[in-house]
Amino acid sequence: MNIFYEEDGSFKVGSIMTDNTSSLQVENLHGKRCKIKAANVMLRFAQPGLSEFMRQAEQAAGDIDLDFLWEASPQDEFGFEELAQDYYGHPPAPAEAAGVLMRLHGSPMHFYKKGKGRYKAAPADALKAALAGAEKKRQQAELQARYTQQLCSFQLPGEYADKLQAILYKPDRNTIEVKALEAACAATHLSPAHLLEKCGALPSSRDYHLNKFLFEHFPKGTGFPAVTVDEHPELPLVEIHAFSIDDAATTEIDDAISVDKLDDGWRIGIHIAAPALCIAPGSGIDDIARQRMSTVYMPGDKITMLPDNVVESFTLSADRVCPALSLYVTLNEALEVTGSESRIERLHIAANLRHDTLEPLFNEETLAAGKLDYPWASELKLLWDFAQKLEAGRGKSADSGVQQIDYTFHVEDDRITIGQRLRGSPIDKVVSELMILANSTWGKLLDDNGVAGIYRTQNNGKVKMSTVAAPHQGLGVAHYAWSSSPLRRYVDLVNQRQIMSVLRGEAPIYAKNDTALYAILRDFDTAYTAYADFQRNMERYWCLRWLLQEEVKQAGATVLRENLVRLDDIPLVGRVHSLPETAPGTHVLLEIGHIDLLDLEFEARHLPGANGAA
Repeated sequence: MNIFYEEDGSFKVGSIMTDNTSSLQVENLHGKRCKIKAANVMLRFAQPGLSEFMRQAEQAAGDIDLDFLWEASPQDEFGFEELAQDYYGHPPAPAEAAGVLMRLHGSPMHFYKKGKGRYKAAPADALKAALAGAEKKRQQAELQARYTQQLCSFQLPGEYADKLQAILYKPDRNTIEVKALEAACAATHLSPAHLLEKCGALPSSRDYHLNKFLFEHFPKGTGFPAVTVDEHPELPLVEIHAFSIDDAATTEIDDAISVDKLDDGWRIGIHIAAPALCIAPGSGIDDIARQRMSTVYMPGDKITMLPDNVVESFTLSADRVCPALSLYVTLNEALEVTGSESRIERLHIAANLRHDTLEPLFNEETLAAGKLDYPWASELKLLWDFAQKLEAGRGKSADSGVQQIDYTFHVEDDRITIGQRLRGSPIDKVVSELMILANSTWGKLLDDNGVAGIYRTQNNGKVKMSTVAAPHQGLGVAHYAWSSSPLRRYVDLVNQRQIMSVLRGEAPIYAKNDTALYAILRDFDTAYTAYADFQRNMERYWCLRWLLQEEVKQAGATVLRENLVRLDDIPLVGRVHSLPETAPGTHVLLEIGHIDLLDLEFEARHLPGANGAA
């Protein structure tokens, strides 16, 4: 005797070896003996043989009209043998009954399983919905296959155009577009970005990186809503003439300097643009700045924190009288600080000095030679002497012997120029020392008056933002609260509000332990870190572009550690896998290979025996 039985959701046949009440020992179609539960037996038959029975049952199942089977089935629960008799119009042969069972089992949309060999026909509306869903799934599968085929042929499906950024930067793996792209990537052994580039979807590698950043941090775009700037309040006008020192591309001029001779020394003024006078917390302009947190910088472009008309209202442009938060320090003849005073005032900006024109005139060589035949020369000489004194007072003058290089990036007509400047030049030192003085003085002012502020602190090498005043060991100051760039950093704007409240004798905008202050600190830290990472990525991008632009085939490099090197002339770091064990600081020669502008990587091969290399 043979049986037709169900096991693990599939149907099998076997010959009975032993038959007990609850179980059977059978030999299956392949000669394997196994034990099955009696409840799993659907049919018993003597003829035909096992293989022929399965062939007949499968043929019967395939010949059944599924729609007619569903229409012929009763509304109530039924057994498969009952339905088989109604369907065929005669007592079914075992293979026919088995065919009906297999058809019922394989059609879950038409028939709901209610038990061993028992089913119930799906209601008409449920069946209609299920069939519609299956048809939709089939059509989607066909569409996905078409997308995949097009992508593998490096053709961009038209449906991708409006979804490209989401597909690239925030892919939803449940969508057929992303599923098709993943399948095409697997077939072509390309990353999504490289595959889409081959499809012509990424005409600009620069825009690929920029759009990725904008997609995440500026989803609504970089434009500004229309805003109106309030009139500046009436402030005392001081009779001084100040000047700024900035890069040529700077439009947000936050700071300016003044120098006045006194009978027994000098008075140095550090003047900071004062947007806090008119940008109230919670106002429309404040909401914009609060959302952006900082100006975003990149080679050849920037995304400002504030709208142009707001910047224009407060930037310290030449030939204007501007409101400012000023710190005055008085010096004796030995350039020692004898006193300081902070004021909210108006002053005249006499000049905007720019690095590119000033540096050839104001540098260590011209200072050593005593060349002071240019505008503002005497003031700059005094500030240089004072800056060195300030640096020594912070215990940092020993660092002056270590020369580091800063790089400048200039993009024009899609061509990149990368320049070098020695860090710690007189221009840099004058500006940086005066800003450190202002930020440390005002940080102490807030702390001494018990007014909350946002500080930058450093302890054991770790720099962090904090609402609690603490030393900045790296700078050698007891307090350091960013306050000198309120047009470019939201933290500086917040601190400026707090400083002005102290100077006016008013209650501060933010109380100590104010949750809003903690939220600002957190959001600023997050945004500032992301912006800095983006700037580094874009600088790396333009370094790679420079290699291509200049058709660099060989380049010198300095070993940093293991196989990590930094190229000469540009701030580009990468790994050279062919580099043998080489001491850090060793100069080597590299052959530049493939450059990948999407992954921001380059290949390089070590050229042995060159330039003192190992």
